Amino acid sequence: MLSSSGGGSKIRLIGRRMFIISAAKAIVVFSVVGRLISLQINESKKYKTLSDKNRFREWKFAPPRGVIKDYFGNEIASNKQVYQLHLIPENAENLNSLIFRLKNILKLSDKAIFKIERKISSQKPWDPVIISDNLTWSEFSRINLFLHELQGVEPIVSVARIYHEDSSAHVIGYVSKISKRDLQKKEYLRDMRAAGIRVGKTGLENKLDSDMIGNVGHKRYEVNAFGKRIKEVSIDQGKIGKSFRTTLDLELQKLSSELLKGKAGSVCVMDIYRGDIIAMVSSPSYDPNKFVHGINNKDWKELINHRDKPLINKAISGLYPPGSTIKTIVAISALENDITNTKTTHRCTGSIELYGEKFHCWKKKGHGIVDMRKAIKESCDIYFYEVARKLGIDRLSVTAKEFGLGKLMVDGFVEEKRGVVPNTKWKREKIGKSWYLGETLHSGIGQGYWQTTPLQLCLMNAQVANGGYEIKPRLVLNKEKDFVSLEQFVEDKKNFTDDTGFLSDIYSNFRYKALFKNQENINFVKEALYGATNEPGGTSYGSRLPKEFIYAGKTGTSQVRKFTQRQRELEIKNEDLPYEQRDHALFVAFAPYKDPRYSISVVVEHGGSGSKSAAPIAKKVIKKLLERHTFREKMFNEGKDI
Repeated sequence: MLSSSGGGSKIRLIGRRMFIISAAKAIVVFSVVGRLISLQINESKKYKTLSDKNRFREWKFAPPRGVIKDYFGNEIASNKQVYQLHLIPENAENLNSLIFRLKNILKLSDKAIFKIERKISSQKPWDPVIISDNLTWSEFSRINLFLHELQGVEPIVSVARIYHEDSSAHVIGYVSKISKRDLQKKEYLRDMRAAGIRVGKTGLENKLDSDMIGNVGHKRYEVNAFGKRIKEVSIDQGKIGKSFRTTLDLELQKLSSELLKGKAGSVCVMDIYRGDIIAMVSSPSYDPNKFVHGINNKDWKELINHRDKPLINKAISGLYPPGSTIKTIVAISALENDITNTKTTHRCTGSIELYGEKFHCWKKKGHGIVDMRKAIKESCDIYFYEVARKLGIDRLSVTAKEFGLGKLMVDGFVEEKRGVVPNTKWKREKIGKSWYLGETLHSGIGQGYWQTTPLQLCLMNAQVANGGYEIKPRLVLNKEKDFVSLEQFVEDKKNFTDDTGFLSDIYSNFRYKALFKNQENINFVKEALYGATNEPGGTSYGSRLPKEFIYAGKTGTSQVRKFTQRQRELEIKNEDLPYEQRDHALFVAFAPYKDPRYSISVVVEHGGSGSKSAAPIAKKVIKKLLERHTFREKMFNEGKDI
């Protein structure tokens, strides 16, 4: 029999335990209720989003890229319809079997299959994998024929870049697949990893890429628990890339390319007042279309192993000694620095000897007594040795830089090179040696350390032709005119009074800077260049044009090797030497001679003398250019180039 005290303690113990159990239950219930409240109220948005992610899938796609046109509206780079094949791995019942089936239908190589499998393993199973981005119609038809057997495969009609002219391959550039380097350098690409998107690699395609690439579009689908599409929910077409009109003349590009066929070199043409680059051709060229979908190994090896380096844009990346084309700048610099005058004469006997070194003229028996005009007209080396010796390399360097040498010409072209305008400071810093007088003499005829691009030579000559005013080269037409008309320019020249060397502003942020102290010095050189092309004895007299196409120009021949005395005595012809030892041929000109409007430079690698190889090309380009001049001006005056 239990005592009353013992029974009471048991009841209290049971009561405490029941209380603890009840409290625990209450805590659990309140926790569950609290969590439910939290999930339904506080975190409902989060889980709704996660649910929607499982319920909806989004596929990105690239919009059409902006079109690039020439000055007259002709398309140079545009887009074409292409057939693609996409694979969504999670929609395939048996992925390995599907890939094997596609291999047989499309005759895919083992290497291509390896790349596809590697891409599948590196991304999410619902992201599409491009099996091919450029199917032929026959391949596209076969896929559609067997489509009912190919679960997870989607044939797509899309767009891809197409280039209409190889003649503009270097200046326009090309597009290709996005690389890791592209993602690092171009931040705007990080949100554009769309299927099939292409990015500009060189030329204008690279420079204008962020504008031309547009905004990526997307399609949104509702999917079931297995990831299969049930219906299309929404579609965003994205934004088509911005199109651009260039200053180029496609007809002139084609002609220049044809004239350079079989040669390595460049042709550049520029408006001497507006800075418009009307032609910029590099030879040999290549087919940029091969890069759009990925160039094959055979074509790539042919390009990189080619003797004449077709991938290099020789107009802005090719570096050449300017040869005798630099003599116009030597003459202007000497006159501007009061080192000599136009009447000073020197006797040319074919060579001179200074400090134990013999310096030769290109004309073995010499030119006799020559003044500055005759020296420019007949390109007398001895005369310019003497002028350069008195002038000095540092003053010549200053003038050369003012006229555009040693500078980048076109913004945003990663492949462009500055070249070299030598002086005493440059040699100390780059070579660690002092400058020698003999090097000044060689520099006076465009040899030695000089390194210039064809576009730099074209700009140099343009600024001589326009009377000595600085201009800025450009390739793309802007919405607002950032230049002045020829008539306004001529009128403003009358008002040139300020000591700073600037004309009054015509449009905001646009000025013409004078590169001279006495414009008569520029005018004298221009008149001497007339003689070089249009008077007997002139170095380009053989390439003159009839009255309605008269132009003025300067030939140049730049050596790539040093002659020995024995070689001079043997009188070995340039064409008898190995190709890589032959001289480069150069020519610069402006046209027409009266009221000039255009500057041209021609470089033919290892082409021999400028008069034989470069000037005849320039002659044909100038004729075509002047024939099209009226059409171009009509568009400008009607405001069709804004």
